[in-house]
Amino acid sequence: MHLDDFDFYLPADLIAQNALPAREASRMLTVDRRLASFSDSIFSGLPDLLRGDDIVVLNNTRVFPARLYGTTDTGASVEVFLVRALSANRWETLARPAKRLSPGKYIDLGGGLSGKVVDRTGEGRMVVEFTGGRDLDSLIDTVGTTPLPPYIKRERTAVDSDRERYQTVYAKNRGSIAAPTAGLHFTDDILDSLRGKGIAIVELTLHVGYGTFEPVRTAELSGHTVSSEEYEIPAEACDLLNSALADGRRIIAVGTTSTRALESNINDFGRFHAGHHVAGLTIRPGYRFRAVSGLLTNFHLPKSSLLILTATFGGHALIMNAYRHAVANRYRFYSYGDCMLIL
Repeated sequence: MHLDDFDFYLPADLIAQNALPAREASRMLTVDRRLASFSDSIFSGLPDLLRGDDIVVLNNTRVFPARLYGTTDTGASVEVFLVRALSANRWETLARPAKRLSPGKYIDLGGGLSGKVVDRTGEGRMVVEFTGGRDLDSLIDTVGTTPLPPYIKRERTAVDSDRERYQTVYAKNRGSIAAPTAGLHFTDDILDSLRGKGIAIVELTLHVGYGTFEPVRTAELSGHTVSSEEYEIPAEACDLLNSALADGRRIIAVGTTSTRALESNINDFGRFHAGHHVAGLTIRPGYRFRAVSGLLTNFHLPKSSLLILTATFGGHALIMNAYRHAVANRYRFYSYGDCMLIL
């Protein structure tokens, strides 16, 4: 298939700029693969759409304030977006304007945090070494802001109004530069309702990094690859997941990150295997899913690797029709938008 097969028209006003006050109030398009149909619903009704013997898999990563603003030693304003830790104090970053940040340039980021550009690696990427008076994570938490995607527009203010809302209620392990957005719809009450129905909830950790958002750079999808990401699955989660596979019960992945971790794990080991691993799998047309039998996901960018994954799971024609329905019925798109449940 070709990348153009995953294009669709999306009016700009359907890109959600703010989250709904009530997480569970999001609309949800429920897709039935067996019947090749879809229907409109509300996320709060999720427990009624799942079976009592299903297993729901959450990605419990926690977003950290990865966007930093500062000034160079010549007074120029710059933005530094943390991408990946290389060591205790060195980070791969995306910085702009890149032309102002040559190796050796110092940046004052406020709050006692400063950095020095030590290398430029191309396309706005550079390695920055940070210094400060106390623990680096604490400094970043103090001066950083929520790393919202570029299609969500915010005026830069002293108040980081998205810090709590751009985070799942079950976030635990710090490390993501973006939220696993399918999880943003859950509340503690919804999770309790699922458990009350007998549904098992297990957690894994995959820190969402830049690779999740890399553009697809090939028109022919047979040449498309997604950068590797690290993930971890606890032993108790693997026991429940392997039991579900053996019994033929459904595994419902919340988000594309959970899906990639689960499918990578079972492809690498033949069954679910606990520990810290690397997800190197690229899910594209022709892939046969071995772990996941249901997917909850938000609506994704045209021609994106996340849409390709979703359409591979749900079926290309059905998912693209569902997207056109969502546009026609004014669903809210992207990180703060509505969601789709594919069963």
